[in-house]
Amino acid sequence: MNFKITRHAGHHKASRNPAFAAPDDALQLLLARLGPRRDGVSFRMVGDQLRAAYGGDPPVSMTRDERVEVARRAVLDVLVGICATDPELNVEWYAVSEVSGRDQLR
Repeated sequence: MNFKITRHAGHHKASRNPAFAAPDDALQLLLARLGPRRDGVSFRMVGDQLRAAYGGDPPVSMTRDERVEVARRAVLDVLVGICATDPELNVEWYAVSEVSGRDQLR
Protein backbone atom coordinates (compact mmCIF):
# COMPACT_ATOMS: atom_id res chain seq x y z
CA MET A 1 0.00 0.00 0.00
CA ASN A 2 1.27 3.43 -0.91
CA PHE A 3 1.03 6.60 1.14
CA LYS A 4 2.10 10.18 0.78
CA ILE A 5 3.68 12.15 3.59
CA THR A 6 3.16 15.88 3.24
CA ARG A 7 3.60 18.87 5.49
CA HIS A 8 0.58 19.17 7.76
CA ALA A 9 -1.55 22.16 6.72
CA GLY A 10 -1.45 23.72 10.19
CA HIS A 11 2.35 23.86 10.21
CA HIS A 12 3.14 26.01 7.18
CA LYS A 13 4.79 29.37 7.76
CA ALA A 14 1.59 31.11 6.70
CA SER A 15 -0.37 29.33 9.43
CA ARG A 16 -1.85 31.19 12.36
CA ASN A 17 1.07 30.38 14.67
CA PRO A 18 4.37 30.66 12.77
CA ALA A 19 6.35 29.66 15.89
CA PHE A 20 5.22 26.07 15.28
CA ALA A 21 5.77 26.14 11.52
CA ALA A 22 7.74 23.35 9.93
CA PRO A 23 10.92 24.38 8.12
CA ASP A 24 10.72 24.48 4.34
CA ASP A 25 12.89 21.38 4.14
CA ALA A 26 10.88 19.36 6.72
CA LEU A 27 10.27 16.46 4.32
CA GLN A 28 13.92 16.30 3.25
CA LEU A 29 15.01 16.33 6.91
CA LEU A 30 12.63 13.46 7.64
CA LEU A 31 13.81 11.41 4.66
CA ALA A 32 17.45 11.92 5.65
CA ARG A 33 16.68 10.43 9.09
CA LEU A 34 14.48 7.62 7.76
CA GLY A 35 16.71 6.39 4.96
CA PRO A 36 15.28 4.37 2.08
CA ARG A 37 13.75 1.64 4.27
CA ARG A 38 12.76 1.25 7.91
CA ASP A 39 10.56 -1.29 9.75
CA GLY A 40 9.04 -2.74 6.58
CA VAL A 41 8.29 0.65 5.02
CA SER A 42 10.24 2.09 2.07
CA PHE A 43 10.56 5.83 1.50
CA ARG A 44 11.35 8.06 -1.50
CA MET A 45 10.73 11.61 -2.69
CA VAL A 46 8.27 12.11 -5.54
CA GLY A 47 8.07 15.78 -6.44
CA ASP A 48 7.20 17.71 -3.30
CA GLN A 49 5.89 14.64 -1.46
CA LEU A 50 7.58 11.92 0.50
CA ARG A 51 6.14 8.56 -0.51
CA ALA A 52 5.95 5.53 1.74
CA ALA A 53 5.29 1.97 0.58
CA TYR A 54 4.11 -0.41 3.29
CA GLY A 55 5.29 -3.94 2.68
CA GLY A 56 3.20 -5.66 5.36
CA ASP A 57 0.31 -7.96 4.66
CA PRO A 58 -2.83 -7.06 6.64
CA PRO A 59 -5.36 -9.92 6.84
CA VAL A 60 -7.67 -10.24 3.83
CA SER A 61 -10.55 -10.78 6.25
CA MET A 62 -10.40 -7.04 6.98
CA THR A 63 -12.23 -4.54 4.83
CA ARG A 64 -10.13 -2.47 2.46
CA ASP A 65 -10.55 0.58 4.72
CA GLU A 66 -9.32 -1.43 7.72
CA ARG A 67 -6.28 -2.69 5.80
CA VAL A 68 -5.45 0.86 4.68
CA GLU A 69 -5.70 2.10 8.27
CA VAL A 70 -3.44 -0.70 9.56
CA ALA A 71 -0.84 0.19 6.93
CA ARG A 72 -1.20 3.96 7.50
CA ARG A 73 -0.73 3.40 11.24
CA ALA A 74 2.46 1.39 10.55
CA VAL A 75 3.85 4.29 8.49
CA LEU A 76 2.82 6.79 11.16
CA ASP A 77 4.45 4.66 13.89
CA VAL A 78 7.76 4.86 12.00
CA LEU A 79 7.45 8.65 11.85
CA VAL A 80 6.56 8.89 15.54
CA GLY A 81 9.59 6.78 16.44
CA ILE A 82 12.02 8.86 14.37
CA CYS A 83 10.64 12.19 15.54
CA ALA A 84 10.74 11.10 19.19
CA THR A 85 14.50 10.55 18.95
CA ASP A 86 15.42 13.62 16.91
CA PRO A 87 14.95 17.09 18.42
CA GLU A 88 15.04 18.71 14.95
CA LEU A 89 11.84 16.89 13.90
CA ASN A 90 8.26 17.18 15.09
CA VAL A 91 5.72 14.51 14.13
CA GLU A 92 3.02 17.20 14.16
CA TRP A 93 4.58 18.68 11.01
CA TYR A 94 3.55 15.69 8.90
CA ALA A 95 0.34 14.23 7.48
CA VAL A 96 0.07 10.66 6.18
CA SER A 97 -2.62 9.73 3.67
CA GLU A 98 -3.22 7.02 1.10
CA VAL A 99 -2.01 7.78 -2.41
CA SER A 100 -5.06 8.35 -4.61
CA GLY A 101 -5.38 7.10 -8.18
CA ARG A 102 -4.51 10.56 -9.53
CA ASP A 103 -1.39 10.73 -7.31
CA GLN A 104 -0.26 7.31 -8.56
CA LEU A 105 0.41 8.88 -11.95
CA ARG A 106 3.01 11.28 -10.57
